[in-house]
Amino acid sequence: MTLDAVAAAVRQLSPRLTSELAVAALYVFGSVARGDARPDSDVDVLVEFDGTATFARFMDLKALLEDALDARVDLVTRAALRTQLMQRIEAEARRVA
Repeated sequence: MTLDAVAAAVRQLSPRLTSELAVAALYVFGSVARGDARPDSDVDVLVEFDGTATFARFMDLKALLEDALDARVDLVTRAALRTQLMQRIEAEARRVA
């Protein structure tokens, strides 16, 4: 999967992301962002929510993205990441929503 393909799929979801799930921003990182994803690669996504990031909202977003992308999604929030890992992610992250 390419970064452009992910961005196009996310654009189609944009109204639902903001109105139903209160997504403030989505960033793709990892192999898709670097352009070296394989056909079996997952899609690494960093999410920022408006307001509280509930478990239900998190899981609904993960399911929605996996369905739209037809790929496994590794979804993370900033709060769940260690500083070291966050620095690496921020260096390669590409905003898609």
